[in-house]
Amino acid sequence: MKYTAINNSLFIKTRQNFASEMTPKSLAIFNSNDIYPIGADSTMPFQQHRDIFYLSGVDQEESILVLFPDCPKEKHREILFLKETNAHIAVWEGEKLTKEKAFETSGVTTVYWLQDLEKILFELMTQCETVYINTNEHYRANVETETREDRFTKWLKNKYPAHQVAKSNPILQKLRSVKDAVEIDLMQQACDITEKGFRRILNFVKPNVWEYEIEAEFMHEFLRNRSKGFAYTPIIASGNNANVLHYIQNNNQCKAGDLILLDVGAEYANYSSDMTRTIPVSGKFTKRQKEVYNAVNRVKNEASKLLVPGAYWESYHAEVGKLMTSELLGLGLLDKAEVQNESPDWPAYKKYFMHGTSHHIGLDTHDYGLLHLPIKANMVFTVEPGIYIPEEGFGVRLEDDLVVQPSGEPFNLMRNIPIEVDEIEDIMNS
Repeated sequence: MKYTAINNSLFIKTRQNFASEMTPKSLAIFNSNDIYPIGADSTMPFQQHRDIFYLSGVDQEESILVLFPDCPKEKHREILFLKETNAHIAVWEGEKLTKEKAFETSGVTTVYWLQDLEKILFELMTQCETVYINTNEHYRANVETETREDRFTKWLKNKYPAHQVAKSNPILQKLRSVKDAVEIDLMQQACDITEKGFRRILNFVKPNVWEYEIEAEFMHEFLRNRSKGFAYTPIIASGNNANVLHYIQNNNQCKAGDLILLDVGAEYANYSSDMTRTIPVSGKFTKRQKEVYNAVNRVKNEASKLLVPGAYWESYHAEVGKLMTSELLGLGLLDKAEVQNESPDWPAYKKYFMHGTSHHIGLDTHDYGLLHLPIKANMVFTVEPGIYIPEEGFGVRLEDDLVVQPSGEPFNLMRNIPIEVDEIEDIMNS
């Protein structure tokens, strides 16, 4: 891992919080992700399953965490099972976690090699009544691949059919959505790295640069600051490409007079940042571009104030819709008749702003969070309004990452990233 070691007090706390939500005489199991093959002997870079990382800090493949708070044997109330490391593995792949290093990383005192899993699990299953399995129930999830977690769950339910089965995901959705101070610090580091990347490209962009060259500049800056790279597939969308919401080809040349929409964020220690800025290829916004840009910025600033404890997701988005409608009327993109005759299911503003304004962010870019529950302090959200005008050849989106405060306006993790028109123009022309 490139990131600096995280104090294991975070993971000790997250396990305690999870255990406090479990039913009596229950056990929970969490698996690492697979290393996914590409072809021949090639694989994709390993990405740890965020749930086992959240609960242990272990960031390697073939790892299993077991939590059994009521276990008669105290040493078996928390167990890590790891792939056994040896000299051969150290030479070919690099050293894996030793039992001692696993304790330093996680705070889990009992560590076994994976070869002992079935024997020890049999003992544990005779002592518990309920087993928590870990399913992916995120509202955006669309998974076709059978994961390591899926295979393990099949095996476990077949091997121990008499046990009651419960789900870990509702607990994790609740816990992971509210961030610990250490997590917020890690997200701040991710945002700070993103800032460095953005400032780098402000001095790099000129007419005729290619979108992929901008992507490369971001990656250079991210890697040199201890990030693995992008927290998600970056969008570098010049001109009309900005009107394709998930444009990721990044293979066009940026023409003089166009805008570039940059939806880019660095990860740090598996935590995400998520930034969008829209900048002029030539270093100066036209009058019309500036009007639209400032309208989006006003919506973002006013929407941010609505992210307060007790607010509800649907109501929040309805209020943002009113803000956007007002701005679109002012820009001449909507008229009053269109607003008066709009469908409640697809309001008039959706013609130019068709996506949501905010999502939870944390270990996942679209992080866990139960949308039917009220917003709480220390949840972290993006705020990302946009106006997309294909007939005018450009789109504008602006996005920051905000921490909900116990009272007052949220804290902006991207407060130091340039966003005002004058600031961006000054830097690009300095």
